[in-house]
Amino acid sequence: MPAILRGKCIIVGDSGVGKSSVCQVFHSDGAHFPKNYTMNTAVEMMVKSVNIPDTQDSVEIFMYDSAGKEIFTESVMKFWDQPSMVVVVYDVTSETSFSSCVKWLERVRSHKPDVQMPGVLLANKIDLDQRRTVSPKAGKDLAMSHNLEYFECSAKEMQNVDTAFYYLANEFHKIYQERVLLFKSLS
Repeated sequence: MPAILRGKCIIVGDSGVGKSSVCQVFHSDGAHFPKNYTMNTAVEMMVKSVNIPDTQDSVEIFMYDSAGKEIFTESVMKFWDQPSMVVVVYDVTSETSFSSCVKWLERVRSHKPDVQMPGVLLANKIDLDQRRTVSPKAGKDLAMSHNLEYFECSAKEMQNVDTAFYYLANEFHKIYQERVLLFKSLS
């Protein structure tokens, strides 16, 4: 019998790194890139179902696109209870946004400190390669040191945005399968 799993995915990062664009491009299957920028002041939620290869199962990812301005942090964190997965986004042209990644990750993980949840570090705006200040190696090193997978994308060019989310859905499904096997072994 096919399983439909539901996972809460917290998307975090500094203001202006492209979190909302990443979410909207993924949600629309690459059909929509927001041309008019409006700053998110809380949390916007979108849902997208991802089919898991070689199974009949799917994962509904509830994406919580969180405001990146410090002034909104306290109100935003109220939406983060029981996260299942995390996406930390930074802008490859901004050292400041890269430096903030650990802070954002720690904030999300503090809501579920005893549980290992799948997570990714997502380097956005790779279409601005000539202005890039954060190297892929720096991103990969940071991701590895915090037990995250590393991905690069361009929401504007609708390039490689879905890869990180498909990875998370598959990892979330693996955790589910491991728990099913554990419960079966206990009975």
